[in-house]
Amino acid sequence: MKNLPYLTESSIRQFIERALLEDVGPGDYSSLASIPSDTQGQAQLLIKEDGIIAGLQLAEKIFKQFDPTLEVNLLLEDGVAVKSGDIGLTVKGKASSILTTERLILNCMQRMSGIATKTNQLAQLIAHTKAKLMDTRKTTPNFRMMEKWAVVLGGGLNHRYALYDMVMLKDNHIDFAGGIEKAIHATQQYLRDNRLHLKIEVETRTLDEVEEVLRVGGIDYIMLDNMDYQTMRKAVDLVNGRFPLEASGGITELTLKDVAECGVDYISVGALTHQVKSLDISLKAI
Repeated sequence: MKNLPYLTESSIRQFIERALLEDVGPGDYSSLASIPSDTQGQAQLLIKEDGIIAGLQLAEKIFKQFDPTLEVNLLLEDGVAVKSGDIGLTVKGKASSILTTERLILNCMQRMSGIATKTNQLAQLIAHTKAKLMDTRKTTPNFRMMEKWAVVLGGGLNHRYALYDMVMLKDNHIDFAGGIEKAIHATQQYLRDNRLHLKIEVETRTLDEVEEVLRVGGIDYIMLDNMDYQTMRKAVDLVNGRFPLEASGGITELTLKDVAECGVDYISVGALTHQVKSLDISLKAI
């Protein structure tokens, strides 16, 4: 697995437990009723669409957590390019166990692979620049861990994982706090009082706000939100490398390259996780 702080054995196990409880509950009565308990079987994961595969390691963990006697053979690695007709893995063992876990595995892998594929496509568009593609918190509730994992497998970076691991002072925070300076100073004091060592990012909407952040200081990142290309380039010149810059707000596949060429360090795109088509994958009995 990628060395990601949120990907622990415990967190993955808990996710699988909750997902199985949701889908299986007291029992998969279709399989239990129709198939003798000692029936053995074998199946293969069939890739039916070109893209980037993601979730194979998770699939193995789901199979093994539900039924440790299943034999799983991964034929590909997460994050590699695949073509229609490729086989991702084979699984052998109790037929009812394979059937019970089939839908959970496909739901996870299809979505994760769709995200990894989209991330890879967009990352290639800006590969000639220094800008790095990042995700956001616009994720599916209770599936964020897998979606952010998929972004990394597709060649992107994770922004903050959740509200607790970084301070981001967005427009509403700033407006409610009474302005940029008050928001920053209040945040700095809160972190000191609570002995929290968190990075601070401040959202800016105009060049005047960028100038104010530079004057106040004491932060780690500046976000340029919904700025046009000309304003963004001026902001890059104004900051002159003093803080990393993140471009955000309504950035699409059509505008991504132009934004990257403005000279920003990071570009966050919510659509990586909330506007993605799942990759076509199926599990077929052999």
